[in-house]
Amino acid sequence: MTDFKKLLAQYRWEEVQAKIYGTSDQDVRHALNRDNLTLNDFIALISPAATPYLEQMAVKAQQITQLRFGKTIQLYAPLYLSNECQNICTYCGFSMDNKIRRKTLSNTELLLEAMALKSMGVNHVLLVSGEANKTVEINYFLQAIELLKPHFSQISIEVQPLELTEYQLLQAAGVYAVLVYQETYHREVYKKYHPKGKKSNFDYRLDTPDRIGQAGIHKIGLGVLLGLEDWRVDSFFTAAHIAYLQKNYWQTRYSISFPRLRPAAGSVAPNFHLSDKHLLQLICAYRLWNENLEISISTRENESFRDHIIPIGVTTMSAASKTNPGGYVVDPQALEQFEVSDERDMETIKNQIRKMGYAPVMKDWESTYSGLIR
Repeated sequence: MTDFKKLLAQYRWEEVQAKIYGTSDQDVRHALNRDNLTLNDFIALISPAATPYLEQMAVKAQQITQLRFGKTIQLYAPLYLSNECQNICTYCGFSMDNKIRRKTLSNTELLLEAMALKSMGVNHVLLVSGEANKTVEINYFLQAIELLKPHFSQISIEVQPLELTEYQLLQAAGVYAVLVYQETYHREVYKKYHPKGKKSNFDYRLDTPDRIGQAGIHKIGLGVLLGLEDWRVDSFFTAAHIAYLQKNYWQTRYSISFPRLRPAAGSVAPNFHLSDKHLLQLICAYRLWNENLEISISTRENESFRDHIIPIGVTTMSAASKTNPGGYVVDPQALEQFEVSDERDMETIKNQIRKMGYAPVMKDWESTYSGLIR
């Protein structure tokens, strides 16, 4: 099996960029009139040439999403386990060089946070932590999952890249999904933003989705940090990565997230600006290219944008998020990883979803069914 590193090496960033910006109006219209889109069609839909066709893209994206997923939005909430980190990432509030108070939740604190989420009706929790391999490591995660399993139907994780054997342990423990973001597929720029720590190893992070797929995890979530590099080029490489993974791990489900660089302690300003209009274009492009792809929007985005995107292509949204360990009840004043933009509570968001004719879903998967699905 050819790994994605070899496929990535076949591309030159500048050539992909030139192809995107050299897309013609005819290329866009050709992509919009096709049913089974290729990566070349995806390039056309994320190009500047596609901007005049945004309304047409949105209408088609809405039709595809409703046909495939119905009028539902799955809701989840993150539960931050720790802000300890051994990496220096210039855009992150948890970066090792930031002089902040560090905290890792104890078992008691973890359960207190869990009960706060349960009181909101949360049934799908995303466990998030900084990358501190000696403190928050596989045994810590397994213990946390064991504590939380009786309380949540779905447990997903977004933590440091792990070894294949560790992902196999997480799969056996009932983890539903693993999210891992490459941040940027530009190898040289990646080094600039990740100067120290295990995360500075570009290739190890790039290989992580393969290890997740080999472990048989139900769903893999990908994405880049929009703002570090040209979002159009990074998004092409993300789509290429998803296409590669779907070919090799066809029983696995896939999701895409769109984290835009948000203010955080000690962070850098975005290098590339992504407007709301361009983010809408990107979401539509992914939906038209891949009808089975789950599309997630976090509380990084403001409430107006999140409300307007509900009918178009999104399938999953976070709600009532706190991005610091203990943020719900244990330690609300701890430093956040990034600033949340949509600060509405869970019930307000659920009511807004209903108001728009959609159903908020708190649970849509049981681990007991996974053996039948795979």
